[in-house]
This record gives sequence, C-alpha cells and structure tokens, in this order.
Amino acid sequence: MKAITEAVIRDELRDSVPEVYTVPKGKLLSPAAREYLNQLQVEIAYEGKEIPKRVNDLKENTPSKQPHKMEAPDRPASSKDVDIPVKFKYIDDETGAGYMVKPEHMTGLRGNILVDKSHPVIKYRGKLDKLQADIVCAQVQISAVENCKGVIDDLQDILSIVRELMLCDVMDKPFERETIIGMSHKELRERSHAPEKFYEVKYMQLPEHTMGLTFALLNMLRAEAREVELAAVEAYKDGRKTLRPDVIEEWNRMSSALHVMMMKYQHGDYK
Repeated sequence: MKAITEAVIRDELRDSVPEVYTVPKGKLLSPAAREYLNQLQVEIAYEGKEIPKRVNDLKENTPSKQPHKMEAPDRPASSKDVDIPVKFKYIDDETGAGYMVKPEHMTGLRGNILVDKSHPVIKYRGKLDKLQADIVCAQVQISAVENCKGVIDDLQDILSIVRELMLCDVMDKPFERETIIGMSHKELRERSHAPEKFYEVKYMQLPEHTMGLTFALLNMLRAEAREVELAAVEAYKDGRKTLRPDVIEEWNRMSSALHVMMMKYQHGDYK
C-alpha cells in the first residue's frame, strides 16, 4: 500500500487548504503527513468510508441557503470560500515549504527562515560559538597561571569582535570595525609577515611546550581562527566570489592578530 508523504501533501495544499483531505482508496498517510494535516486543522477522510463526525456536524449546522459553505467557529473560513493563503510560522529556505512547528533537524537562519542544521552558515556559527568559549577558557587559564593583564585584555578585544561577527551574520549587517588589538589591518599584516623587524622573532617559528602555557593557548586560538575563516568562506561562497568580503577579510586579519600576540609575548611586550 503506497503512503502519501508530507512532501506530497505540502505540494497539493500549496495554494489552498480544504476542510477535509480525502485519502484515495488503496493509500495511506505517512505519520509526518498526518501530523502536518493536524497542524492545519484539516479533517482526514478515507475514500469509501464514513466522513468524520466533525464535518457532518458542520454540514448540519450550515444554513440551508448556503449548503456548500462549511465554517467552524474555531477556525477561519475554508479557502474554498475565500482566497486567503495560510500564514505559516516558519518557511523552508530551500523548498519554500511552510511549517507551523519547527522540525527538530532544522534551525533559524534569519527571521522565520529555516535551514537544515548542516547548512554551511549554521556550521560557521557553531565554529564562532566554539571560538568564543575557548577564548574565555584561555583567559581563565592565563589569569590563573601568570595573570598577564595585557594578554587578557587583548583577548577580550578579540572576543568582542567575534561576538560582533556573530551578530553581523544573524542580523545580516555589515561589519565596520577597523582595528584588532589596537592595530589596523595594514599594521597587523606588516607585523605578522615581518616578525624579525618588529619583534626580533624568527618568521614561522614552530611552537614548543617550553614556550609556556600562555604561548601555547594563543597558538591554539590562532589555529582555531583559521578554521573559522575557512567555515566563513564556505558559508558565504557564491561560485568563485564571496557574499561577505568584509567578514572574510576580518577573519584573515584575526589569525594575524593572534600571531602578533604570540610574538609580542615572546618579545616581552606584555610584561
């Protein structure tokens, strides 16, 4: 026996919603299809079987001069009588389907627009969330080990920028900050690419455990910022272009800022 799926129902009822949905003989409704019809307050009938009692009651209580019109006191008139589209609480970004209840495998993109939780933008937000948590943990550990106020303050500046980037994504706003840890993008790039000139530190020096906990934590956050940058590129990719060059540039400089912090720490600038 062939089942009628939720997708089939959504397609059939895209333009109008009836009082009763009749299941053809020899078919049945999938559980998801049945739940969807219940959300729309649509009665379910089966071809060849008795019409549901609530529908019969509606027919009996309908004035005789309008035998074709059925209205229930707890819901608006049927779309057969007036052409009023159903107003769904949520909209599927990919298919345009409407939902009254948010499916568990989906989440909000912006406003009432839903996407799968595996969507690139949602993955990017997850990386953002993880980086924020790790920055706070690093601040706690650094404070406990050597209470290096300069490092903690610079990490607080980076944390505020990461939170602003999250807000810019959710609200679809432009990113407007021009400095990170007190330096412009140009200054960060120059210092990151010429550490010997600015900090008397060898270029591309590999971290070692002997460099201490603070240095190791900064390096971990630098590597994580690179991962978030890659997730942002995937989230905003539009063919060979990006939809958010402002955000991508900020993430590129974010890893540079953390690299500069590592070199400043080695040089003793935070003491």
